Amino acid sequence: MGVQNWTYILVGITFALYIGIAIWSRAGSTKEFYVAGGGVSPLANGMATAADWMSAASFISMAGIISFAGYDGSVYLMGWTGGYVLLALLLAPYLRKFGKFTVPDFIGDRYYSKTARFVGVICALLVSFTYVAGQMRGVGLVFSRFLEVDINTGVIIGMIIVLFYAVLGGMKGITYTQVAQYCVLIFAFMVPAIFISIQMTGNPIPQLGFGSTIADGSGTYLLDKLDGLSTDLGFAEYTEGSKSLVDVFAITLALMVGTAGLPHVIVRFFTVKRVKDARKSAGLALLLIVILYTAAPAVSVFARTNMIETVSNKPYNKMPEWFKKWETTGLISFTDKNNDGLVQYVANETKNELVVDRDIMVLANPEIAQLPNWVIALVAAGALAAALSTAAGLLLVISASVSHDLIKKMINPKISEKGELVAARLSAVVAVCVAGYFGINPPGFVAATVALAFGLAAASFFPAIILGIFYKKMNKEGAIAGMVVGILSMLFYMTKFKFGWFGGGTKTNWWFGISPEGFGTVAMMLNFIVSIVVMKFTKAPPKDVQDIVENIRIPSGAGEAVNH
Repeated sequence: MGVQNWTYILVGITFALYIGIAIWSRAGSTKEFYVAGGGVSPLANGMATAADWMSAASFISMAGIISFAGYDGSVYLMGWTGGYVLLALLLAPYLRKFGKFTVPDFIGDRYYSKTARFVGVICALLVSFTYVAGQMRGVGLVFSRFLEVDINTGVIIGMIIVLFYAVLGGMKGITYTQVAQYCVLIFAFMVPAIFISIQMTGNPIPQLGFGSTIADGSGTYLLDKLDGLSTDLGFAEYTEGSKSLVDVFAITLALMVGTAGLPHVIVRFFTVKRVKDARKSAGLALLLIVILYTAAPAVSVFARTNMIETVSNKPYNKMPEWFKKWETTGLISFTDKNNDGLVQYVANETKNELVVDRDIMVLANPEIAQLPNWVIALVAAGALAAALSTAAGLLLVISASVSHDLIKKMINPKISEKGELVAARLSAVVAVCVAGYFGINPPGFVAATVALAFGLAAASFFPAIILGIFYKKMNKEGAIAGMVVGILSMLFYMTKFKFGWFGGGTKTNWWFGISPEGFGTVAMMLNFIVSIVVMKFTKAPPKDVQDIVENIRIPSGAGEAVNH
């Protein structure tokens, strides 16, 4: 059976599963819509959090980035996994104890201000729309390649599926759908990785395979072979880094604190019954995430080695079927500059004839390795699960920010629960349409927006949440000033150096030698400094707010032994 038929079967089965779960677990109240009724088990929440957090960026892009950047790509591994640890230890339990539905809700109540809430809503919308645009585009690309439909049609199909279970089920529907999506995406990522690891090294564990010797009996280590292939083509050694230490530190920290400030991940910890469950589900999610994140470097090495050996200096008219099919998507292109009929893939840009989009590496990997058709189709189903799970979580953040934080808390406090639920669903519909528009008509910078989303979260939410939990004297004036300065400085730097606005800029003009991907670290520090300085010159928060901050840091049940 062909790849397309297998894809129809596997994608059809998984989509039917997601829709069935949404119908079974549809939300009947605002609490179910926003936080799944607050009764999700730690295991289910851990799996849902892992699926929510592992977006198309984790499933498709991360291994692709590492396969091209080599050692330098490790910043994404360190930043994203480190960020999750930070979130689990520093934020999740305390936010759960505070007991609010959304991040802007926490900011509005902790900083006792409608202005703070409004700034929080704007930041949540900026981060979420920036992130979701890339997810919808990823859905379109998977459909276009594996179901051989137009990319725009693929985006529309994805919109309909997400709309169905996000609008009908709310957080309750999304949670249980994400449990299924985690199972699909981790199976889809690991099966081809195991196959290729056995094929290339004889070791069935990919995490060990990419550090082993190759299976041809030569005794050569796989990484040494890839280093040799890379240098022969004029590229740097795969295992050597070229980024400065300052930039590596800045990017890693920006991704860490950006991850810890992502509103669609934070809201997951409001769905469990107790603070203890928030800690448990955070720990379980970390274990579940580690499976993919430790395998990603191996997948990167396998894909890069196979691609170079398959296409470099080979006749174009003898290219395998996978090459021709990916060419139709525009994500891989060949220009015969010297008219010799051979594919010249080299580091020299004037001589290089092959342009490969890094996002195809994970998706094309099973095809390059000539794995069975069902494995190739499984990867397509996994990529869709990763993109749709995160898109659904982000859309819920957008709808909750509009219906709960803007309408209920600011515009119309007397709105009924039924009215708020209708507003939440309508805002989810609008959000899906906007996300779909960006998927169909992506701005020229969609590839850059993943880093922008993390930078925006780092620059805006992280300091406000940390200071809100651990510094009871932090007041509304300081928090608002910090968030505004942080997010504006991040937006300015990214648009100047990524998109050429404000006179543009080049790598040689980077401030402190820090790339736009790493500037979230600087913007975050600015936020902290401005928040604390402004706080010193303005009035302290009311005593009841300071008491709340004291209370959320005391473990549940503390002092019980004394009372008995």
